[in-house]
Amino acid sequence: MAIEHADFDGIERLALVTGGEIASSFDNPELIALGSCDTVEEIIIGEDRMVKFGGTAAGKACTVVLRGGTNQMLDEAERSIHDAIAVLSQTIAEPRIVYGGGCSEMLMSKAVDEAAKLVPGKKSIAMEAFARALRQMPTILADNAGLDSADLVAKLRAAHYEGRSTAGLDLFNGDVIDVVGKVTESFKLKRQVLLSASEAAEMILRVDDIIRCAPRQRRN
Repeated sequence: MAIEHADFDGIERLALVTGGEIASSFDNPELIALGSCDTVEEIIIGEDRMVKFGGTAAGKACTVVLRGGTNQMLDEAERSIHDAIAVLSQTIAEPRIVYGGGCSEMLMSKAVDEAAKLVPGKKSIAMEAFARALRQMPTILADNAGLDSADLVAKLRAAHYEGRSTAGLDLFNGDVIDVVGKVTESFKLKRQVLLSASEAAEMILRVDDIIRCAPRQRRN
């Protein structure tokens, strides 16, 4: 089967999974590494014809085909899949996880609250505000799931202060559960999100004045 008019990105991916090289000319064909796969077939998805390569030399590789009613829906699905794959790749690079469902944020919030009690002066006010900001994550999770965030976050906070340090939100049933082995997140991603949010807040607080240009004078 001959394939023509393939874009360069597709050729790069094809060369990667089949173990071949991209040849710009056929002057020395004996020096070109040829790729291989078990099957090459033409399939039809909806109204589009596509060429499917099976049993590639580089092991497991897949192509995700998205179909939807509008371009906005497809763009949103593509962004969601891209974010999920990015998180998985980072988790593989640094295989450490934390408990999800708002569990980690509530643990950090509790630790900051307890530390704020021992700090005198206005610094304790800033620490309490940071703890409240951490509790916003389970609140946002509950709101996005269409649940009563005030009730759930209050239950989650009470569970942590009772000593249930692995308690988190179950957004499917709208309850507080033990998230061990059920809801996990990438440690590297969680750490980066926390650092980025803290740096953004600090940068805003450092702006102690607003620079405004004087209006231009009109001349008759």
